Amino acid sequence: MTHIGGVHSWRLAATLQLILAAALHQGFASDAPATVAPTTVAPTSPAPHKDPINPDKGNYVVTGRNGTDCLLASMGLQLNITYTSLSQNKTVQDVVNIQPNMTKSSGSCFSDSASLRLTTDAQKTNLTFSFTLNTTSNKYHLSEVLLSAAWPDMKDAVFAKNTSLDYLRGTLGFSYMCREKQTLDVVPYLSINIFQVQVQPFGVTESQFGAAEECQLDEDDMLIPIIVGAALAGLVLIVLLAYLIGRKRSHAGYQTI
Repeated sequence: MTHIGGVHSWRLAATLQLILAAALHQGFASDAPATVAPTTVAPTSPAPHKDPINPDKGNYVVTGRNGTDCLLASMGLQLNITYTSLSQNKTVQDVVNIQPNMTKSSGSCFSDSASLRLTTDAQKTNLTFSFTLNTTSNKYHLSEVLLSAAWPDMKDAVFAKNTSLDYLRGTLGFSYMCREKQTLDVVPYLSINIFQVQVQPFGVTESQFGAAEECQLDEDDMLIPIIVGAALAGLVLIVLLAYLIGRKRSHAGYQTI
């Protein structure tokens, strides 16, 4: 009986040791910091460059000395300009829309010359378009553009002038119209995008645009669908002729019994 009691005591001690070891292991496991797999963060790519939105179209009027409107213009304007930036301390290329609701128009009209001056106080921008009329051919064109700008971020004010331009050609008494975007190259550091332009610097009557002479870009746009339509019509005609010829030959193949 003593031996049996000793065996039971040994087994009880062994069991207690196992329980104690398991409890200690569980305690160490709970105290140990959890191992977390490292998370790889993908590098953030720079935001894609967004093209500037098209400018709002403004309506501008120049009144002559006799009190009647002598120059009419309707267009959206966008400046592509290069200057030295104070905030970035380097030369930058910027695209800036002229905002019609913040722009004042003025100018002058003479027998063979006319000008439209747009002034934006908030941006300290003066933009002048000058037109010349050939009194012999009764043709006019945009001959000069002048820009002065002193924006807060400009290290030095920008001045640009070109007196030998040849854009926006029209006929006396008619308006020049172009729905397509046009770019007027003025100087290497300035060009102007014009959107949906209609302008008449000479021969304005009753403050209304004369009949429009459309630009070559608009005519080309109209020509493309005409060519495509003609090609489709020709294709349909060819198919129809082939069908009629084939049908005629099939009838000729039969003989009367």
